[in-house]
Amino acid sequence: MSLFLPAQVIRAKRNQEILSDADIRRFIEGIGAGEVSEAQIGAFTMACFLNGMTPQETAALTLAMRDSGDVVDWSGSGIAPETIIDKHSTGGTGDENVSLIVAPLVAACGVSMPMISARGLGHTGGEVDLMEAMPGVAIAPSTEMFRQAVVSAGAAIIGPTPRLAPADAAIYYVRDVTATVESIPLITASILSKKLAAGVSGLVMSVNYGSGAFMPTYAEAEVLTQSLIAVARIAGLPMVAPIVEMDEIMGDAIGSRLQLREVIDFLSGGKQESRIRALVIEISAEILVMVGLAASKDEATDLAEAHLADGSALDRFQRMVTSLGGPEDLAANPYAYFPAAPIIAPLPSPATGFVEKVDAYAVGIAMVGLGAGRKLASDLLDQDVGLTGMVHIGDAISEGEPLCILHCRSQADFDTAARAITAAIAIGSTKPDRRPVITGRLSTLV
Repeated sequence: MSLFLPAQVIRAKRNQEILSDADIRRFIEGIGAGEVSEAQIGAFTMACFLNGMTPQETAALTLAMRDSGDVVDWSGSGIAPETIIDKHSTGGTGDENVSLIVAPLVAACGVSMPMISARGLGHTGGEVDLMEAMPGVAIAPSTEMFRQAVVSAGAAIIGPTPRLAPADAAIYYVRDVTATVESIPLITASILSKKLAAGVSGLVMSVNYGSGAFMPTYAEAEVLTQSLIAVARIAGLPMVAPIVEMDEIMGDAIGSRLQLREVIDFLSGGKQESRIRALVIEISAEILVMVGLAASKDEATDLAEAHLADGSALDRFQRMVTSLGGPEDLAANPYAYFPAAPIIAPLPSPATGFVEKVDAYAVGIAMVGLGAGRKLASDLLDQDVGLTGMVHIGDAISEGEPLCILHCRSQADFDTAARAITAAIAIGSTKPDRRPVITGRLSTLV
């Protein structure tokens, strides 16, 4: 074997050369072997960010990252292969709730969902942060524990593990601290490598844009969606990708345990914020049609709504939590496990009118300041802080009524967050039209 020099691969990509499949695979193998330093990973990700990658390069990176560890084998599990489907999102302020609702909901309908997710990046949270906020839940279980959790509950949401796409975890950490999070090829490879490592037969993925997402415009989200679809085709993975507008936070809450309360309330038949409900039902319907459990979107919608209403989705959520080591009564008694922050107080509106705009990015950054998000990839979250009761675009509000309820560790934290969130919300005299949540769709199936 010829001498491997990581700098040669970095130099080639820096010089806008197209990398061979073999060069990419050797670089990823070098990460696992300890032959590539964090500095070299950072240089590689920056070169990819600045110069891009072809679909074939991105597919090669995806498959090499998948093969950096185990690929889950579902044979002998009793699960029909065609029902093993995953759901993912490119991230957005507050949208990690959606996965924790969709997974148990479609599991109740007969789908098996092994989800390898991630922690929060920048102004957005992550599904793993929510799972980790439940005591005892294993977020990096053995491959066998992960497999058995899916068999037992129908769904399991975990983070990167030492055995499933480990190269992605190394690259993901570096991306977060080197300003290369937004690279479309790296986003594509990160997402799809984990999905392929889980051994899924299909993927429904929401690609988000707007102030709360990593892609600020529809055009940029469409480019990312096209990249995902192109690489999924090369990898032989059926995929449907709704394009989702996220110019405000998704749902009513931000903060790990506050969002978990929102998830449990939603699954229990309590408050269901309209945008989250629309997205949950649409994604669930896409999944049910993909696996053949429904012949049409209308039939799939009825099936999803029935299992949401009859309590079976909540039961699957509890089974998922228990199968990963969490409390057996968490869904029935969440407040026993989710302590309140020391300061809980409303943030009053400075004016009367209609909510015309919400800068979801600014809101997310304010939550990072509270400790509900990360400044550095190594930061530990404060799982009890955040916000609830957030207003949405089009809401009528009177001066003094709450824009949201802030949950803070100190009065100083409250004051800082209050200034930032007040500045992030525009109130005017004209009620704006409510925009649809889903504004586009691409698929490998057409």
